[in-house]
Amino acid sequence: MTKYLSQEWLDETRALAEEQPERPGASALMQYVVTGGPDGEVKYFWRLEDGKLRESGLGEIDAPDFTMTLSYDDLVKVQQGELDAHAPFMQGRMKVAGNMAKFMTLMPLMTSPEYKALQEEIRKVTDY
Repeated sequence: MTKYLSQEWLDETRALAEEQPERPGASALMQYVVTGGPDGEVKYFWRLEDGKLRESGLGEIDAPDFTMTLSYDDLVKVQQGELDAHAPFMQGRMKVAGNMAKFMTLMPLMTSPEYKALQEEIRKVTDY
């Protein structure tokens, strides 16, 4: 098991995501800012191309399409399947800055059966 939000965890989850279906047009540079965690604030990024996670890493990426800021507690609950992935955004607990239209076009991916299966696989390898 790998420590949640570590570079090793990001690498392992990216490898698990390789089987996700191609989704033409589902592309973005996404910056995450996770607050209130046991290690303080954590920043990481994803580069998604046509529905495929091509790059992920700790730190910041230049010129993200959008930045999502949310609490560690909410992110853990989403990852563990205890909280719907849309809830923090819809309830105003996740802030999104940047290209809101691009963010909104990617939201349906989180409810796909393939994404839900991926989340289950990620839970099995994650040490919270």
